[in-house]
Amino acid sequence: MSSMFGKPRASSERPPQSPLPECNVAILGCRGAGKSALTVKFLTKRFISEYDPNLEDTYSSEELVDQQPVLLKVMDTADQDGPRNCERYLCWASAFLVVYSIDNRKSFEGCQRYLEVLTLHARGCQRRCPVLLLGNKLDMEQYRQVPSAEGMSLASTFGCLFHEVSACQDFARVQHVFHEAVREVRRQAEWNLPLFISEERPCPPVATPVVLPTHHSLATCTFNTLSTVNYKEIPSVAQAKLVTVKSSRAQSKRKAPTLTLLKGFKIF
Repeated sequence: MSSMFGKPRASSERPPQSPLPECNVAILGCRGAGKSALTVKFLTKRFISEYDPNLEDTYSSEELVDQQPVLLKVMDTADQDGPRNCERYLCWASAFLVVYSIDNRKSFEGCQRYLEVLTLHARGCQRRCPVLLLGNKLDMEQYRQVPSAEGMSLASTFGCLFHEVSACQDFARVQHVFHEAVREVRRQAEWNLPLFISEERPCPPVATPVVLPTHHSLATCTFNTLSTVNYKEIPSVAQAKLVTVKSSRAQSKRKAPTLTLLKGFKIF
């Protein structure tokens, strides 16, 4: 059940009996790619300087995309060694953002492993979720190890969209990527795919585990289970200045020069 932090949102915006359509977005990628920085940038318009990369949480935010309201839920994943135990987000998400750092070729190579897992999952469940490949840390252009052409080529190979962003500098571009994920989910809904995603919706049972090719050294992923996800409601930007959130616990903080939000992040 979602919990509200800060001031409650105005209830006059929509009737209580008319819930917002939901869109679940999972952010995947190797450690250090900037997944959490992108999450915080989108939710608060701020850039984080310190965070715990081992913690994973899911957050929700009411967004207006193309003049249509949507409850956007974002899972900031924390895989330790690539896509292991991936059923927790594979059956939950309605769209995926696969992130790498343009100044780290290893993170780019790790993205291919995630894209392969998503492809196998789509075949097993007979449904296609939109996937966006993101090259993060565009502000580190002088240290670039992955040319834009390689990112576009990889995205083309797996049939996904491609963007390059900077969680450090450009909020507008980061917001555009998240909103584009919502647009893609809506396009899928036009082909009789549901936009409203329930908290627990397991895929059809798989008789045998799906094993990726051994040359990628990937662990076995089974897709027939899903753990319960706890959601947090993120306050608006104006309200965020008054709130402290650490991991899954929150407490009001009215007189703080800086903000600690989302899993102990230190935000300036």
